[in-house]
Amino acid sequence: MENTVCFTGHRPQHLPFSLTQSEQGLALQKKLKEVIKNLIENGYKNFISGMAIGIDMLCAQIVLDYKAHYDINLWCYLPCHNQDKLWNRKEKALHSQILQKADKILYAVDKNYCTGCTQLRNKMMVDDSNLVLAVYYEKSGGTRSTIEYAKLKGKQIIFVK
Repeated sequence: MENTVCFTGHRPQHLPFSLTQSEQGLALQKKLKEVIKNLIENGYKNFISGMAIGIDMLCAQIVLDYKAHYDINLWCYLPCHNQDKLWNRKEKALHSQILQKADKILYAVDKNYCTGCTQLRNKMMVDDSNLVLAVYYEKSGGTRSTIEYAKLKGKQIIFVK
């Protein structure tokens, strides 16, 4: 989809630093804000978050902050209906707050968690965007698979560290 960005990135435990309690984490947050603002100012209107803990929800929050000043959309692509089942109360509350402000919510599967639903969600996000913003630290897992799929589909990828 034209003028659409999707986010991919590691969960907090897979980052080489604390996202919220380290200089590197704060610098990454600042860089993401700058990159997303630049994308908005260059015509990107739609932003897709997979709503996983970490980079996905951080980017969703940044987009929501910019919605006060720009005509943009936050689309949340969830893998299943109970994505947050195993999360703590704080993570569940943030997830819920973001979803309440989202312009669109899509589910990869219309049921509770099942094998493959996260990967299906990641493919849907890439398929529905023309640019992927990735926070990637050379680790295996969903972020790497999403990047490999985006490359296969010929999508533009911006790496932020």
